[in-house]
Amino acid sequence: MKNIALFFTATTGKCAILALACLMLSACNPQADTLSEREARINARESELVTLFAELVELKKSLEKDQAEQHSTRAKDANTPAADICACDTAGAEASAPGSATKVDSKTVLGAIENVYLDPPGLEFSARIDTGAPTSSLSALDIVEFERDGKPFVKFNLIHPESGEKIQLTRRLRGHVRVKELGDREALRRPVVKLRIQLADIDEQINFTLENRSRFKHQVLIGRNLLQDLAVVDVSKKSAPAKSDSPAAAAVK
Repeated sequence: MKNIALFFTATTGKCAILALACLMLSACNPQADTLSEREARINARESELVTLFAELVELKKSLEKDQAEQHSTRAKDANTPAADICACDTAGAEASAPGSATKVDSKTVLGAIENVYLDPPGLEFSARIDTGAPTSSLSALDIVEFERDGKPFVKFNLIHPESGEKIQLTRRLRGHVRVKELGDREALRRPVVKLRIQLADIDEQINFTLENRSRFKHQVLIGRNLLQDLAVVDVSKKSAPAKSDSPAAAAVK
């Protein structure tokens, strides 16, 4: 009986050890499964990155090819002799006589500096053409706002472009705009007036903001409120006459 009891005890101990080992192995299996899943995801990501890199390389080659073709086309256009351009008279073609405005897609081509005719005061001024300015601007001194018959007006002085004398103008006040200049923390409130302007073959009534531009070379700045849909700017172009010699422009002088 004693031997049987010892055998039973030994057998029970071995079974317990085997059960414990099974539990430990089962606990390790989830960790092994998790590592396998991570490795699979990493491999999949690496495959996606390799594919993406290959697509980027192909796209770069395609862009370089397109740029080379465009450069070649521009070089051919630049080398085309001016004599090859047809100068035949066709119906509806615009004359390019000396002093007339150049046209591109029905828009007047202006240079960076142009002569403009303002009415009032009925004088010609040198103006800077600025496609970055939303509104045209006029140099004005001694600005005084007042009311007349319950309506707002503004009185200001211009500098005569030849004599340097002051010219006083009084115009209806059309409103105010806030303009923030470079280096200023706060926007400045400027009055707005409407003047007639003639520039090449353009004849329009537009708004001008009034400001002291005495620190600038040009008293007049022409912005997008005149240029949009009417003109394009070519900085290499020389200034055209302020007033066109066309019959239509002469009729409104």
